[in-house]
Amino acid sequence: MTSCHPVVAACTMGSNSQEDTICAIATPIGEGGIGILKISGPEASAVAQKLFHPTSATCPLESHRLYHGWIRDPASAHPVDEVLLSYMAAPHTYTREPVVEINCHSGYAVLSRVLELVLEAGARLAEPGEFTRRAFLHGRIDLSQAEAVIEIVRSRSEQGLRAANRILRGDLSRKVESWRHNILGLQAELEASIDFCEDLEDEPVNPHLMTQDLQESVLRPLEAILHQYEEGRILREGFTMVLVGKPNVGKSSLMNALLRRDRAIVTPLPGTTRDVIEDSFILSGILVRLLDTAGIRQRPDEIESLGIERTLKSVAEADLVLWLIDGSRPLTGEDDAVYDQIVSRRYVVLLNKADLPARISVQDVQERYGSSVAIVVLSVLNPDDIESFRDFLIGAFLQDPLAMGQSMIIPNLRHKECLEQALAALRRAHNLLQSSTYGELASLELGAARRQLESILGCVPDEDLLDRIFAQFCVGK
Repeated sequence: MTSCHPVVAACTMGSNSQEDTICAIATPIGEGGIGILKISGPEASAVAQKLFHPTSATCPLESHRLYHGWIRDPASAHPVDEVLLSYMAAPHTYTREPVVEINCHSGYAVLSRVLELVLEAGARLAEPGEFTRRAFLHGRIDLSQAEAVIEIVRSRSEQGLRAANRILRGDLSRKVESWRHNILGLQAELEASIDFCEDLEDEPVNPHLMTQDLQESVLRPLEAILHQYEEGRILREGFTMVLVGKPNVGKSSLMNALLRRDRAIVTPLPGTTRDVIEDSFILSGILVRLLDTAGIRQRPDEIESLGIERTLKSVAEADLVLWLIDGSRPLTGEDDAVYDQIVSRRYVVLLNKADLPARISVQDVQERYGSSVAIVVLSVLNPDDIESFRDFLIGAFLQDPLAMGQSMIIPNLRHKECLEQALAALRRAHNLLQSSTYGELASLELGAARRQLESILGCVPDEDLLDRIFAQFCVGK
C-alpha cells in the first residue's frame, strides 16, 4: 500500500527555520519535584554541553543514557541546579532530530534561569506545538496523530483518553490510508478505461463491479465511522446535562448530590440561583458537565429574566435536560412553562421530594405532558436514590458511547468534516458510474474524495491548516 508523506521542505514556520535548534519548558511552571526543559535540533547536544557538567566526565554524550551533573552559568561558572540530563540521537526521538531533556528542580526561578542559559547557548524558543509539528514534518506521525497529542493533553476522562490514544497509535490513519488506497486503485482503473478504451475492448471496465467495489470498500465503512461521531463526541468532550424546573424544586440540591459536594447554594427561598452554575464529574469514565440553572417562573424580576435567558440557551446546547418537578406540590402553569421550553429536547422528568407526602403521581405527569416521557421518582436528599439515578443515566444514555469506546475509532470535528466531504464526492462518483457515460466526471469526484482523505493525514501540507492546528498546543509540546 502506497502511503502519503508530507514534504518537509514545503512547510516552514513563518520566518523560523526547521534547521533551528529549539527549546522550551515542557512542564507547568510552579513548585514541584521535577521540571523538564526540552531541546531539539541539530545543535541540541552542543548547546547542552556548553552548560552541563557531568559528575563523571563523559564526552561525547551517548544516546539514550541518563547523566547526573550540574547546569552551570558559562559566564560565572556558578552552579544553577543539580540535574539529570538525557541525550537522544536522531532519528529515534520524538521529533526525529537530536533531542536533549534536562530534568531539574521545578520552580519558577530555576526553570527560567536554565531556559535563559539554553537560549544564550544558541537555541531559540519553540513556538506552540513546534516539537509535535516537527515530528509530523519529519514523518514520525501523520497529521491525525499530531492532533491526537493535543487531545491526550486535554483529556479529562478515562474514555476520552482512550479515544485519543487510538488515533495516536494510528488506528484512524490505517483506515483512512486504506480508503485512500482503494480510491486510488479505482481511479487508476477508470482513467485507464478512458485513455486506453480501444486496447481494453476484450476486457472492458464493468461499471457495475466498480460501483459495487466502491460501495463495499469505501462508502459503507466511511458511513459507519461518521455514524459513530456523536457518541464519540460524548467520549471526547463529555455529556452535558442541564437541570431545569420552576423555582425551589431541588435543582441545586440535585447538583450537589451528583457532585458529592456542596457546589450550589441551597435555601428554602425560591429563586436562589440567578445564573447558570457549571461543574463536572466523572460517570463510568465519561466526563459529565452539569449545569444548574435559574428557575423558570411566569413573572420573574429583571435579574431572574436574565438568568432564565441563559437557562434557555443552556437547554438548547444540552445533550440531556433533567426536568425537576416537586412531587409534594400540585402542577402549575409554571411547570407548563418549563415544558414548553424543553419539549423539543431530549429530557427526563425527575419527580422529586419523594420523602414528602405526594401531591402528584406519575400518571398525573403522563396525562398532562404525554405518556412517552421517561419519569424517575426520587428524593435528591436520599443517597440511595441518587446512586440509582446514576445507574439509570449510565444505562439509558451512556451505554452506547461506552460500548463504542471499547473498540471504535472516533474522528474529531475536522476529521468529520473531511470525511463528510469525501463521502459526498464518493456518492456523486457512485451515481456517475452507474450511468456508464460520465467516466471523466466520476474520476474527478474520486480525486476530490481522495484529497479530503489526504487532508486528514496531512499528505500535502497546508501551511494555514498546520498553523491553526498547532496554535492549539502549548509551548513545549
